[in-house]
Amino acid sequence: MKTISSIDDVQALLAEHRYVADRTLAVSIYLAATLGRPLFLEGEAGVGKTEVAKVLSAGLGRRLIRLQCYEGLDVNHALYEWNYAKQILHIRLAETHAGGEERAKIEREIFGPEFLIKRPLLQAIDDQNAAPAVLLIDEIDRADEEFEAFLLELLSDFQVTVPEVGTFTATTPPLVVLTSNRTREVHDALKRRCLYHWIDYPDVAREALIVESKVPGVGHRLALEAAALVATLRSDSFYKHPGVAETIDWAAALVALGKSSLDERAVSETIGCLLKYQEDVVKARDTALAARVERAHKVASQA
Repeated sequence: MKTISSIDDVQALLAEHRYVADRTLAVSIYLAATLGRPLFLEGEAGVGKTEVAKVLSAGLGRRLIRLQCYEGLDVNHALYEWNYAKQILHIRLAETHAGGEERAKIEREIFGPEFLIKRPLLQAIDDQNAAPAVLLIDEIDRADEEFEAFLLELLSDFQVTVPEVGTFTATTPPLVVLTSNRTREVHDALKRRCLYHWIDYPDVAREALIVESKVPGVGHRLALEAAALVATLRSDSFYKHPGVAETIDWAAALVALGKSSLDERAVSETIGCLLKYQEDVVKARDTALAARVERAHKVASQA
């Protein structure tokens, strides 16, 4: 298992796994790992927040445990629940010949560790002396505020009590990454537990580097043109702007079509890789698409 001992280590790890980032993100990751604090990553959808946790898991040789948040997520699905089907089967197998004393024993058994289903948060805490995991709590802004309140205690002490079994405490706290698309504001109390970092859309040059690192066969010129055209879309008022993930998908589609440079027809035919709402697709096709392509060519030629 690798360790992080410097900011340069983080930058090397990110580069090794083809994650193009600026130094400020590397500093935040280094401090989170060194200080044992959760890392709160916020930014528009598709800018690479979730990918940070995946890269850290792969680069450090640690298990990735992911908790995908959603409205209505409760403790049972995030922490633990009892295996009721297994408990009922155990009771039925034993009840035919069980006496009064035996029934009490059965009741104790069915609320033991054997019948406990560990969900992501308990899996991350109950490491059983193995290497600490990378815990990804993804899109925390989709969860309810009550769940945020529960996380406050868990992220402070990295321990949790199951009344029937006992207290689980992490031998070494996991490396925690929380992400938010800022669909709503996350409570300040939770942010105070974390180191905060905003991941913005990359500039054209950096996004072209990302595309080149992720899309086999894409040329430097096409990567630059694709990044430049996406930048023009982000500067316009669309219902949903394309993220970096969409730029990568689009570049891969262009390569699959044998393109080495943008043209208006190819952009129009593949715009669905970038824009996922019909109103946005119609607007992009109807409003100065040729001018966007020409501007992308100009940016690429000047780079």
